[in-house]
Amino acid sequence: AFTASGLQRLGLPEPARAGFSNEFRDGMTTPHRQRALGDTGPDDPEGWRWGGPATEQVDGVLMLYATDDLLLSQFATTQTVALQTGGLDVIATLQASDHGNREPFGFRDGISQPAVEGLTKPAPAANTVSAGEFVLGYPNEYGLLTASPLVAAPDDPDRMLLAGGGEARSPDFGRNGTYLVLRQLEQDVPGFWRFLDEASRESDGAASAERRTALAAKMVGRWPGGAPLATSPGRDDPDLSEANDFGYHATDPHGMACPIGAHVRRSNPRDSLDPEPGSEKSIALNKRHRILRRGRPYGPPISVDAALEGEGGDEERGLFFVCVNANIARQFEFVQHTWANNPKFGELYDDVDPLIGPRGPEGAAFTVQDVPVRRRVRGMPSFVTVRGGAYFFLPGIRALRYLAGRAAGLG
Repeated sequence: AFTASGLQRLGLPEPARAGFSNEFRDGMTTPHRQRALGDTGPDDPEGWRWGGPATEQVDGVLMLYATDDLLLSQFATTQTVALQTGGLDVIATLQASDHGNREPFGFRDGISQPAVEGLTKPAPAANTVSAGEFVLGYPNEYGLLTASPLVAAPDDPDRMLLAGGGEARSPDFGRNGTYLVLRQLEQDVPGFWRFLDEASRESDGAASAERRTALAAKMVGRWPGGAPLATSPGRDDPDLSEANDFGYHATDPHGMACPIGAHVRRSNPRDSLDPEPGSEKSIALNKRHRILRRGRPYGPPISVDAALEGEGGDEERGLFFVCVNANIARQFEFVQHTWANNPKFGELYDDVDPLIGPRGPEGAAFTVQDVPVRRRVRGMPSFVTVRGGAYFFLPGIRALRYLAGRAAGLG
């Protein structure tokens, strides 16, 4: 996948580059985007290890996958040599780790993925999203084609690209491609569990693993094993470890089971959005902001007990956040800014996402809805710090062949 600068260096004509979205062309680190994404303070791009204004320019990313570590190492060596032979420099190597199906805080990950209409196995309608939300050249949830970068006909004399929509039928460089968002998120696992241990103690100071885990689940919106609080509020039910067919409005409209501000409820509100929660309109609105997300952990895994004992605190661990979407502003940026970072989300007052939301000088607050009174957890420090990031475009096969031809022509 390539950044805007990478496509320019590969010789993509300027009229085609101008057809990409503003957020892709401008990049992730403009002042406006920093504010929208919450990349300020410790998350400021000035301190990033890659992708920031103080680091080398990123032109592309090569993602390698293999079935075991030895094959991956051999594959990486081969590809690195090929890149260097082609005149490219590797400015960062992002080495993922195998944490099983868990992210570094210890929660089952990758459950709430949308089904792509026409591409994946059948799923409930509420979780089936139009292919055009993720791949350019196909109708999106509005029934329209997302804007795509077009090439002037003379710039594609061999007709390598398919014709785009509209009257002009110009060669469509973007068709079958998608935008890729990549962010490196460092996670303070010992700090996370130590804070929860203190916050969940009884008035007499007594600690309890059950209370600590329950509070963590409230913040996440699922139990560590994956069961959603919306359908299993009292325990981590193994039979619901991959449950994804549920809503919030009918069974938990006020957040008594899964708090309104929980991480998974913010990032995928399902049927709880205004103006008509529980209706098809609410579900349709949610579908317009879905992303296909993958999390790749890095660093050594650590148990809750080890984290509480202070072990592993000097070893960095975290998550490579990867998502694809056809419209960065309406999908990734909207979820981050309007849902995760918004202190007024769901009629709350001053709560941001308890895991990834930006912190003020006094930390953040988290509200646990309950009867007869709600519970407020205050002074939450930051548990996640951004260490790098960029916007990329992942071309389709025809577009890759077209780029290869352009690059060869540049010598």
